[in-house]
Amino acid sequence: MTDTVKFRSRLSAEKRRPSAFWALASLILPFWSMMVRYRFTPKSKLPESGPFILAPNHYSEVDPIAMGAAVWHLGRLPRFMAKASLFKVPVLGWLMRASGQIPVQREGAARSAARDGNPMSAASLLIERQQGVIVYPEGTLTRDPDLWPMRGKSGAVRLALESGIPLIPVAHWGTQHLMPRYAKRLHPFPRKTIEVSIGAPLDLSKFKGRPLDQRVINEATRELMDAITALLAELRGETPPAERWDPSKHQQSETGRF
Repeated sequence: MTDTVKFRSRLSAEKRRPSAFWALASLILPFWSMMVRYRFTPKSKLPESGPFILAPNHYSEVDPIAMGAAVWHLGRLPRFMAKASLFKVPVLGWLMRASGQIPVQREGAARSAARDGNPMSAASLLIERQQGVIVYPEGTLTRDPDLWPMRGKSGAVRLALESGIPLIPVAHWGTQHLMPRYAKRLHPFPRKTIEVSIGAPLDLSKFKGRPLDQRVINEATRELMDAITALLAELRGETPPAERWDPSKHQQSETGRF
């Protein structure tokens, strides 16, 4: 297992600016910190400024809170791409807009976004606002029985290739003890440790100048999932399976519970 270190939350320029995140953090983080402690690998860091796409593994329904808090501790504000329909829900929609979450249409979710009712690409939003976003490349909780990353989808890679925004792989381990996959409740005691390893931005230079056809997208997606799996293997101190889990080969749907 790779060495991990306790991490103090950074106060970046982005976090110093008053925002809805202050209210959300004051409400959520005290309770979250009672249940969870973080250990980051020594090299784990995010860009201090500018846009980025963070691509984590996904195996628990509480992962978004875990990753959002981790990004906060690392000095940036956590944002996710969320279905545009959620922005129409009273109160929830206001909170999502106020905290800078990115609405996306269900079809081509990682490629189209809406702001004030007008279409705008997610990449343009990130570059314009100099923000980061968390995109789960698996699209749902992994189907792998041992919680290794399964086959990835193209959203995060396509967004990075089309925009040139850095694509950063990340792995975390420990949220399954707080809330097992598809569980209906949390198990807050004793306090759980979540280990996080953030890798270097994926080198996508070899894909520049090539048409973004399915072959290129698939190749880049495999490289992203390989990077995430390697980070997770170091955290777990285990060897991942030789072949990545493919739900279609096991007669499983790729969305919803199973």
